[in-house]
Amino acid sequence: MNPEFQKEQKRVDRVMQEVTGQLRRLEADTSRQKDDVVNIRRHFWDENKISLDSFDDFLETIIGLRQEAQALSVSETTHRQSTKKLAELRSMQRTPYFGRIDFQEEDELEKEEVYIGISTLTDSTGDEFLVYDWRAPVSSVYYDHQPGPASYSTPGGEVRGHLEKKWQYLIRSGVLESMFDTSLTIGDEILQQVLGKSADKKMHSIVATIQQEQNRIIRHDRTRLLIVQGAAGSGKTSAALQRIAYLLYKYRDQLNADQIILFSPNAMFSSYVSNVLPELGEENMHQVTFQEYLNHRLSAQFELENPYGQLEYVLTKMDDPAYAARVAGIGFKASVQFFEAIKSYRRTLEESGMIFKRIRFAGHPIASAEAIEARFYSRDTTLRFHNRLEGLKDWLLKELDEFEKQEWEEPWVEEEMELLSNDSYQKAHAYLAAKKGFKGKAVSDYEMEPEELARLVVRQKLKPLRKKIKAYRFVDVKALYRQLFAGFLEDNQAELPAEWEAICRQTLDKLSEEELFYEDATPFLLLKELILGFQTNTAIRHIVIDEAQDYSPFQFEFLKRLFPSARMTVLGDFNQAIFAHAGEFNDFDVLTNLYGTDQTETIRLAQSYRATKPIIEFTRRLVPEGNAIVPFERQGEKPVLTEVADHAELHRCIMERVAELRGKFGTIAIICKSASEAAHAHEALSGIEGLKRMKTGSAEYEQGVIVIPSYLAKGIEFDAVILYDASEQMYGQESLRRLFYTACTRAMHELQLFSVGKPSPFLEEALQEGLVRVEA
Repeated sequence: MNPEFQKEQKRVDRVMQEVTGQLRRLEADTSRQKDDVVNIRRHFWDENKISLDSFDDFLETIIGLRQEAQALSVSETTHRQSTKKLAELRSMQRTPYFGRIDFQEEDELEKEEVYIGISTLTDSTGDEFLVYDWRAPVSSVYYDHQPGPASYSTPGGEVRGHLEKKWQYLIRSGVLESMFDTSLTIGDEILQQVLGKSADKKMHSIVATIQQEQNRIIRHDRTRLLIVQGAAGSGKTSAALQRIAYLLYKYRDQLNADQIILFSPNAMFSSYVSNVLPELGEENMHQVTFQEYLNHRLSAQFELENPYGQLEYVLTKMDDPAYAARVAGIGFKASVQFFEAIKSYRRTLEESGMIFKRIRFAGHPIASAEAIEARFYSRDTTLRFHNRLEGLKDWLLKELDEFEKQEWEEPWVEEEMELLSNDSYQKAHAYLAAKKGFKGKAVSDYEMEPEELARLVVRQKLKPLRKKIKAYRFVDVKALYRQLFAGFLEDNQAELPAEWEAICRQTLDKLSEEELFYEDATPFLLLKELILGFQTNTAIRHIVIDEAQDYSPFQFEFLKRLFPSARMTVLGDFNQAIFAHAGEFNDFDVLTNLYGTDQTETIRLAQSYRATKPIIEFTRRLVPEGNAIVPFERQGEKPVLTEVADHAELHRCIMERVAELRGKFGTIAIICKSASEAAHAHEALSGIEGLKRMKTGSAEYEQGVIVIPSYLAKGIEFDAVILYDASEQMYGQESLRRLFYTACTRAMHELQLFSVGKPSPFLEEALQEGLVRVEA
């Protein structure tokens, strides 16, 4: 063992000793703090006797409750912070640090050795930094610079100096296994080891292997919108999750995990990435799919199609006579043009066109739709639209009050009073007694008049109607959305698709069945918000949108208004833009209109790390601008193409291949074009032991051998991928090129393609260049 290695092992030993000592002390403190919290909660009311006998007693009670609540809050905060630090120390027991820079600041005589890990560690006195957090300003030198002149930004300004050396360490459980003196951003040795591992059930942090471009994403803090366009396997998602951890660290006094939302493509992906932030000692942010938000807002009114239902239609129903119109409608309803058309439509409603629902009770009219409309348009039109609606609501509530008075003596009221159960009668008595000022034992002295009970019965019966009026349910948003497709756009000379008449017919038919196409959900919600007032969320300070190419320009405009106080990080790859609206949205440049060019920055990631070099050399031939994708130098086998005669031979070959791969890999994905093909394949391959099928509703990423539709595999990686049927029959249309590319780029180590008959034309270039091994 060379002297330098021995010296570094001794330092590892010292750090591990410090970690172990701090861990023991903190475990004892945390246990004691937990007992304190439990004890305060258990005896909270024992310590505070409620007394309202006099004002002084009341005041003393309030002060006591406040003091006890403050003590509980302090104890809970202390315990939470200790628990977080405990998790960090336990992680450091496994890997205390992974890097070091020897940095000499300008005007300083000596260099400083800065060791970098997942969190900060000082000695027991707190005076000496043993490890710096990877998010600390000085740590950026490790990721951004080669030996030579270097600098880093701090709140106090730029620090300049000279980076003499940069070291990488591989430490496991206190043992220094290897160390490298490297002039590269991250030495190939460690990155090769990380990338050569098998796929896991959960994504892990990449702090030890962050590349310079990824570090730009993580520490970006200049503009409101950050767009990351990256090749498949370029580390977009990993960098975004480290970015969240960085923001939580840098703005820890202003920002917490509850103020950040990650929009995931599906629930399975959410499960896959859920491990990263806890690994870094941070709480997970909110994770939601856009569909979950739409369901929350609209599922009470409509049966909603989900995005995968839309995609299944596009992939499998080409023979449907309505197909062309549906696809054209999907594209148009995804556009900024349609967004602006709805805004214009809402403005015209200030002058005419509003549609209302009549207000009735038990068949008795309270206000007709025509009367409500006349009232709305007879009001001062200089008032803001929502103020006019509010005035209309107040008028309707007064009309309801008048109707209520008329009902007091109606025969049905007396019948209701006679049918009251004893329990309901007693509750009514207690309620009216309290309103009259009777308390405690005096309640029994209160004599309830029949007229008072009658009024209470009528008010309770009208309560649901009053609630609907307060929620503006008298506005017929559904009819207003229908009206948009019944002549408004033609009358206003909007530029419409050639299939517009058929698009309108499809939309209206769907609405009449109380259903919404996926492409109509966000436009319907926008119209509703523009009329009734936007339900904005100002508490959220940052949103991250993964697989952003799956979102339409329309949806981005909506999200901007939904979260007016938030910054936005958008991650995507247009080579994987598989949804039907992608033809309308081929570049993230359209997003610069969201906040303006001065508030938008785009970072492009060209290098792909997920797969071996032979797989990347193959997959980059599948897309038009694939030559821009740079493969990482990790060797492996060429993709294999096997042509079979029929499905019987296909299933036999796949089962044989799975048996071979199982001895080498933990995750093997049989990727199908669609959910219907996946269902067929799962049934036909049932002889494979433990075979699982991933569906749209699958909540967790499974290891082992799985059958999965191509679109559900987005964002996830597998040790080996078997493309179920890469034939011309399945992937012959140019519109499916990106879907084919997406499926193939899920493979980390091996890629096997089967074709029932002639292979897809997408393979021609790779076959000509000898990038695929063809097996008989």
